[in-house]
Amino acid sequence: MTGGNIPLGRKVSHSREYDPGQLFAVPRADARSSLGIGTKPPFYGGDLWNAYEISWLNRKGKPCVAMAEFFFPVTSTNIIESKSLKLYLNSFNQTCFDSFREVASAMKRDLCRVAAGDVSVSLTLPEQFYLSKLTEPEGICLDDQDIRIGHYRLWPDFLTSGGRMRTESLFSNLLKTNCPVTGQPDWATVVINYTGPGIDHAGLLRYLVSFRDHTGFHENCAERIFVDITKRCRPEKLVVHAYFTRRGGIDINPCRSSHAMVPENRRHARQ
Repeated sequence: MTGGNIPLGRKVSHSREYDPGQLFAVPRADARSSLGIGTKPPFYGGDLWNAYEISWLNRKGKPCVAMAEFFFPVTSTNIIESKSLKLYLNSFNQTCFDSFREVASAMKRDLCRVAAGDVSVSLTLPEQFYLSKLTEPEGICLDDQDIRIGHYRLWPDFLTSGGRMRTESLFSNLLKTNCPVTGQPDWATVVINYTGPGIDHAGLLRYLVSFRDHTGFHENCAERIFVDITKRCRPEKLVVHAYFTRRGGIDINPCRSSHAMVPENRRHARQ
C-alpha cells in the first residue's frame, strides 16, 4: 500500500450522505514487520479514539450531536486512516436516523468490517458531556530534568536500566513524531508504567526526544516505544500509553501493555 492511495494529503470527495466507502484500512502488519512482530503481537491493549464532532439528523430533520469513543484492539488486522474516518463521520451529518443507537450500530458494523476486528463504539450525548473532564498524568515528569539533548533521530541505544527493582510511573509531554503521509508534526504525552530494573530517566527522555524526526502513524510509534523498552530494559511489567493531540476533531490514544488490561480514557489538557 502506497501513500498515494491514502486519503490523507490529497483531495478527496465529500459524501453528502452516509457513506461507509469513505473508510480506508491500513494493515498493522506493514509497520509491525519492521519491529520483528509477526502475526501474534507481543502485547495487549488497543487504540482509543475520541471523536468530538459527531452529528446526524433525526427523522424530523433536526440535527443531533454527540461525542464518540472507538476502541480498536491490537488484534485487529487493520488500523483506520484518520482522514478517512473524519470523512466517514462527516457523511452522517445530513443523513436521517431513528436514534443514536442506530448511529452507533452503523458505526460499529462499518468499523469492525474495515478494521477486521471487534471494535467497540460508545456515543456520549449532550446531557452527559459534563462527565468528560480533563486529567493530568500521574507520576514523575521526565521533562523536569536539566539535561543536554542534541540527537533528534530515533536512537533506542539511549535506553538503559539496572540496579534494584522498581515500580515507577513516568511521563513526558515532549513526544513529537511526524505523519508519514503529510510530514506534519504530531504531538503527544507519553505515560510509561513499569516494574523492573530501574530505567535511566535521562536516557529515557533522550530516547523519546529522538522521535522528533521520526515518521510513523500514532499506533506504530507507541508499539516501537513498547518494543524498544522491552528489549533494552527488560521490565517484568510494562504499559505504554500515548495521548496524541486532537486533529480534525479526533484524538488517538494507543496503549500497549505486557499484560491484559482495559485502557482508561483519560483526556489531557492538550486534547
